[in-house]
Amino acid sequence: MANILIVEDDKDLNAAYKVILENEKHRVKTAFNGLEALNLLKDYTPNLILLDLLMPIMGGLELLEKYDLKAHPKVKVLIFTNMENSPEVTKAYNLGALRCIIKSWTAPQNLSRVVNETLSNKTLTKA
Repeated sequence: MANILIVEDDKDLNAAYKVILENEKHRVKTAFNGLEALNLLKDYTPNLILLDLLMPIMGGLELLEKYDLKAHPKVKVLIFTNMENSPEVTKAYNLGALRCIIKSWTAPQNLSRVVNETLSNKTLTKA
């Protein structure tokens, strides 16, 4: 069981990910943009952040720039995007993200497997 923060502006995906992870007995908080997430992170330290890159108000890259992962070494970040091999994904890796999950390739049902692999530090595989 882990503390997970989902940062996703698509309300349907946000809700689906939350239900899936709560069914796995994880404690889940959600935000719909980077600014909401940054405010939550003032009083909440998740084990894992599922982070969309493109969102209104504040995107995922700006959140990673403001929330210094080096100061929070136990927090793992998975990027959820449809921008495979983009400069934004490369920058997210440089800011500390562990893995990029392509939304259009990953069925919500596979989310549990990806999250559990990441939390258990198993070798990361394509979703």
